[in-house]
Amino acid sequence: MVAHSMGGHMLLRALAEGMTPPDAAVAIAPMLGLHSAPLPRWLAVIIAQGMIRRGKGRLRAWTQKEESERQRRMRQKRLTHDPERYADELWWRDHSREIALGPPSWNWVAQALESTRTLSEEDRLARITVPLLMLATCADQLVSTPAIRAAATRIPGARLHVYGREAAHEILRELDAVRLDALARIDAFLDEAAR
Repeated sequence: MVAHSMGGHMLLRALAEGMTPPDAAVAIAPMLGLHSAPLPRWLAVIIAQGMIRRGKGRLRAWTQKEESERQRRMRQKRLTHDPERYADELWWRDHSREIALGPPSWNWVAQALESTRTLSEEDRLARITVPLLMLATCADQLVSTPAIRAAATRIPGARLHVYGREAAHEILRELDAVRLDALARIDAFLDEAAR
C-alpha cells in the first residue's frame, strides 16, 4: 500500500490498530503531526476546541486565497516546486468541482490533532510490523517533519528518507529530480519486500 499525507496517517493508524497488513507499506509525508508553527500544538488544540464550542466547527479553519498570482505562488510553494503540476491540480479542481476539497473545517482540525495524539501514545507505532518506507521533507509546511522522524524511530525496521528544501509536501508531484528519486526509492523498496 502507498499512501500520502492524511492517507499516510490513516494507513499507519490502521496498521497500529491491527488491520490485516499488506506485504509492504509506503507512507509519503504522513500526517503524524500538523505543522502548526508558529503555534505550539497545545494552543492549536485549545483554539480548535474553542471554535467547536462556539458552534463554528463546520466553518473553514483557514482560507485558501488564490485570487492573485502572488497567493497562487505562495500556495504552490507549500505543495510543490513544479508550476506545471500545480497548474494541473488547479485545472482538475476547476473542471471537477466534486473533487475540490478546499480548506478543512475546525472539526477536521480538532479530529486530526486528536488522532495524531492517539497514534503517538504508548506503544501504538511499535505494533506496526509490516516493512515500511517513509518519505518526508524537512521543508514541509503542512505536516510535522519532527513528528515523522520520531515515529520512524518507534516503528520496528521502518526506513525513512527525508528530502531537503528541494521538496515540498507533494513529493510525488515535485520537479522530476525529486519525483523520480522518490519513485525509484519506492520501486526498490517494494521489489525488495516482494522477494
